[in-house]
Amino acid sequence: MSTLLERLARVARRATRGPVLATKAAAPAFALYAEGRASWTPRDPAALARAGYQANPVVHRAVRLVAESAARLPLIATGPGAERAGDLLALLARPNPRESGTHLLETVYADLLLTGTAYLEAVSLDGRLAALQTLRPGRIRMLPGPDGWPAAYLYTAGGRSRRFDLPEPGAAVAPILALALFHPEDEAGGLAPITAAAAALDIHNAASAWNKALLDNAARPSGALVFAGASLSEPQFDRLKAELEANYQGAANAGRPLLLEGGLDWKPLALSPRDMDFVDAKNAAAREIALAFGVPPLLLGLPGDNTHANYAEANRALYRQTLIPLAARTAQALAGWLEPAFGAVDLEPDLDRVEALAVERESLWRRVQAADFLSVAEKREAVGYPPAMPRAPDA
Repeated sequence: MSTLLERLARVARRATRGPVLATKAAAPAFALYAEGRASWTPRDPAALARAGYQANPVVHRAVRLVAESAARLPLIATGPGAERAGDLLALLARPNPRESGTHLLETVYADLLLTGTAYLEAVSLDGRLAALQTLRPGRIRMLPGPDGWPAAYLYTAGGRSRRFDLPEPGAAVAPILALALFHPEDEAGGLAPITAAAAALDIHNAASAWNKALLDNAARPSGALVFAGASLSEPQFDRLKAELEANYQGAANAGRPLLLEGGLDWKPLALSPRDMDFVDAKNAAAREIALAFGVPPLLLGLPGDNTHANYAEANRALYRQTLIPLAARTAQALAGWLEPAFGAVDLEPDLDRVEALAVERESLWRRVQAADFLSVAEKREAVGYPPAMPRAPDA
């Protein structure tokens, strides 16, 4: 009994060092299988960003598609203060000397998608608002006040910290604007879409790693070499292992016949095609990732999704369901944040300049134009324009 336990212990120790290509144990051979737990990426923004945006093509493309497309949506000023919004729109077009407004908003939207929060700093010179710039969410810590809501923010970079105290609402432009997606368990923080897609992300990455390992091992499932004799000597075991690694592993050796010496028999440990159906599992995980980011799978080149009749319809769905709501809520937050400096202004995306929605706008204009019971002012209001203002009398 003790000899059997010693053999089991040796097999277990060898298994922890890597795949066993041959065994020294006497025939008959046996295999041990233990249940393993799934290895999940830690649910913190930095780890998810590394496993997702930096290592997964579906996440990377989905984030770039949403961030870049939403940042390109033109913003216009509406409402009573629209005529005074020139300075505000100029600041948003060129927020600081290093970047354009499009680049600034791309960073904001990417931070929201990957961390659930985004932060903007208002830089003032001589009491005048001079620039806007983004701050890395991972370097900011919220300091709550007595009521639990943010009273200040602490930004740490390069071993130095800066404290941003928030003024009373409406008194002045707050030095920090915090944007956050809805989180059911956190009033101040946000829940990132990549967090909801974390399980699908791990499955997709694991499927890619499996396929790569399968190619590295001649695109075949592994097996066992069974020795019919008593046992292999130490030199025989080392030579057999070295020959297998040098001559029969890797994609370049795929299909190469295996030459065995007397007493050795190859026993493949194959999985059924149903068990090895990783392609469908990988595609399903990719569609779940796209769903979490609000991107139609058709736009990411993913197979198996037939809900959209064509690419144009999928593109319109992306704008209507994802890009416009994201850009609209961000524009409202910017207008409210900068109101003490530029006055009350309503900011919203200019849908008339969105090429993907041109067909919808043209259909709306035709219907409104055919409505003879509406006045010109009512027609303008129906299509999103302010009513026509009366012309000033000539002097």
